[in-house]
Amino acid sequence: MNQAAIGQYIAGKRTAQGMTQEQLAQKIGVSQKSLMRWETGKRLPDADAVEALCAALGITLPELLNGKDSPQKEEMQLTHDAQMLDLLRRMQRTVYEQHILYGVLLILLGIASNALSALVGGSHVKEFFSGVLMGMSVAEMLAGVVIVAIHVIHGKCEE
Repeated sequence: MNQAAIGQYIAGKRTAQGMTQEQLAQKIGVSQKSLMRWETGKRLPDADAVEALCAALGITLPELLNGKDSPQKEEMQLTHDAQMLDLLRRMQRTVYEQHILYGVLLILLGIASNALSALVGGSHVKEFFSGVLMGMSVAEMLAGVVIVAIHVIHGKCEE
């Protein structure tokens, strides 16, 4: 999936129907900012919004995901569309879980670095490395907490 091509396709279909971003956003129940991100290729539409977007633009799900009109305008089966929507939801959920896992791993790495810094000590050089490990552990834990918090909050907002 090419995000830029999908975004251009959405923008093209919207303008061809004479709709503004605000009108289309209201029609499908998302913010204008979200629609702008889709059209610029910065983000893909969420699985929950895809169905409404396709209906509003009069396109099929495969056309949206390919970023272009199908050469043959066949009627897509509802089960096929439902399967593709389910697959898209699972892909987005997997990415969400992966980011949460990265955050948790950073937190654990920070805790391990903190424990390691407590073991290092004695001479000035060892004290220096102990301080470096302590600083790294704090930075790693903070980065992990921020990543987890952003994705948890973003996940709650999407629901």
